[in-house]
Amino acid sequence: MKSEQSDENMETLLSDILEIYGYDFTGYSRASLKRRMVRLYELDRFVSFAEYRYKIRTEPGYFKRFLEQVTINVTEMFRDPAFYKTLRTEILPKLGTYPFIRIWVAGCSTGEEAYSVAIFLKELNLLHKSLIYATDINSAVLENAAQAMVPLSKIQLYTENYMAAGGSENFSDYYTANYSLGKLRDDLKSKIIFSTHNLVTDHSFNEFQLILCRNVLIYFDRPLQNTVFELFDNSLEKFGYLALGTKETLDFSTVSKNYERLKSAKIWRKIH
Repeated sequence: MKSEQSDENMETLLSDILEIYGYDFTGYSRASLKRRMVRLYELDRFVSFAEYRYKIRTEPGYFKRFLEQVTINVTEMFRDPAFYKTLRTEILPKLGTYPFIRIWVAGCSTGEEAYSVAIFLKELNLLHKSLIYATDINSAVLENAAQAMVPLSKIQLYTENYMAAGGSENFSDYYTANYSLGKLRDDLKSKIIFSTHNLVTDHSFNEFQLILCRNVLIYFDRPLQNTVFELFDNSLEKFGYLALGTKETLDFSTVSKNYERLKSAKIWRKIH
């Protein structure tokens, strides 16, 4: 297919997807998207682009698989512990002065980041007055996230991350082992709302004091990044915080003048 799936074929398929399912991939990085589309084509052994296109167009169940494969779902609990340390020591205690805390984890994938934030809110005695909205374009990963299960094979990594991020309890207190999975505590999940949200086409739906969108925007081109930054700007209260991934920046965006960056991390505070 590599020779057959020309850029033209890819654009045809992406416009089909926008027309039929309302998912707009036009601002996504082409190289990464094409690589994933070709991989799925080869994995599922299609004999022609026409067959691949027909299956995606006519079978919503298969489109769901397509979406799972082409959106990026790499995540772990307390990923980048230095970031979480800043969150725990500088940001969340400030939010604790509010009567109610609303946090948006955008592009949450299978939910590890949302659960990590919930754990630190609990340790700071703030979880009872918090609500975390965890959204993703991909409904399949959200179904996984809502199960509140983590693979035990990753528990050692998560425990090390948690300790490096300044966790104050035993990480093992937050889950119960069940065969190859660890089930996270119900009180963490009870404060998280998982729902589908497309950063490209959907609108703001609340006013938040903290938005986390880490390692999502690197897959978007500059105009689409600006669209998403404007969405976040409309969704963030004055003096709220926006946290991005290590390779992402709010600098040079259309809304950068409204923010100042914290010295210690990829976190910006809205000042206008």
